[in-house]
Amino acid sequence: MKVLIIDDSALARRMLKRILEKEDCEIIEAKDGAEGLEKFYLEKPDITFLDLTMEGIPGIDVLVKIKELEPSAKVIVATADIQRFTKEEVERLKADGFINKPFKEEEILSLVKNIT
Repeated sequence: MKVLIIDDSALARRMLKRILEKEDCEIIEAKDGAEGLEKFYLEKPDITFLDLTMEGIPGIDVLVKIKELEPSAKVIVATADIQRFTKEEVERLKADGFINKPFKEEEILSLVKNIT
């Protein structure tokens, strides 16, 4: 399975990568929204993990663009933002999952298994 991680935090990308590699996932990383959109378009990942708060293009806008490019794309929003409004907004925009940082391995693996 090919997984794209779009997050401006190298630590967050490294943590997710470590968890997902245990499931034999091929990991592609992007450090911001613009790079993430480019890699999404070129690589066609099976699942995209997307941070919301990044420099440049905000994660919400990246989510909208990914769903415009590929309505069936599987996107999991991974954020430190715990506000109910944020979760409702990403659900309205058709995100396939929502997880909070710091990451919990069992939660990530369960979510990946449920949407694939």
